[in-house]
Parts: sequence; structure tokens; C-alpha cells
Amino acid sequence: MSIAILRLLLDFGLVVLIWIIQRIVYPSFLHYETQNLIVWHNAYTARFSTIVIPLMLGQLAISIYQVIVATNIYTVISIVCIVLIWASTFLHFVPIHSQISKGIINEKILITLIRKNWTRTILWTLLFIFSFTYCAYWSL
Repeated sequence: MSIAILRLLLDFGLVVLIWIIQRIVYPSFLHYETQNLIVWHNAYTARFSTIVIPLMLGQLAISIYQVIVATNIYTVISIVCIVLIWASTFLHFVPIHSQISKGIINEKILITLIRKNWTRTILWTLLFIFSFTYCAYWSL
């Protein structure tokens, strides 16, 4: 299996996960009572982390490798998108999830979580389309 195909599989896994989070998981937070949300959120973040963290680390590692081995438009745009996703995750989403875990919850915070997550959803979607296009083009 080529590194580009492995990268495409990681990108696909992350795009599927982000759409599930965006369309199902985060909106469902609005339907929980505060105490129930805290309990569910702590379980959810622990469980989801075991899936998301390896995928994100794999995606980052492969994209760094790709940009070192072959610096081109695909590898540069990919690493820029991934850095933006990581920055967004740590600057916006880790603090929001931390607030929720501590019980600092209101509708405004939850709506902000959903709205801001569109940035990551769009970036991961574009990244997957870009990787798919790259793999399809180079496999011809």
C-alpha cells in the first residue's frame, strides 16, 4: 500500500468522523440536561479520543513525511490545512470541551461549538477531496 493511499484512508476516516460529530453528536448536546451532558460528555470525549487521536497523529505524520519527500502543491496545501485544523482544535475546541467537562454549560456555548466546528468540517472535507483527487490523478 502506498503512502498516498494510507493518507487517503486516514483522511477518509477523519472526514466521516467530523461529519458524524457535526451533524449528530454536537447538536445532540443541546438535548441533554446539564448533569446528564457532563456525564455523557466525559464518556464521549474519552471514547472518541481513542479513535480521533491516532487518526490525527497518523495524518499529521504522513503529511510531514510527504512534504519532506516531495514538496509540491498537494503536500504544501495538505500540511497547511492540517495545521489549521490542529490550531483550531487546540485554540477553540479543547477550551470549549474543558468548559463542558467542568459543568460550565449553556446554550450559547453549545451553539458556538456547533458553529465553530463547521471550520474543521469544511477543512477536513476539502482535504479529503484534495487527497482523493491527488490519488485518482496519480494512479492513472
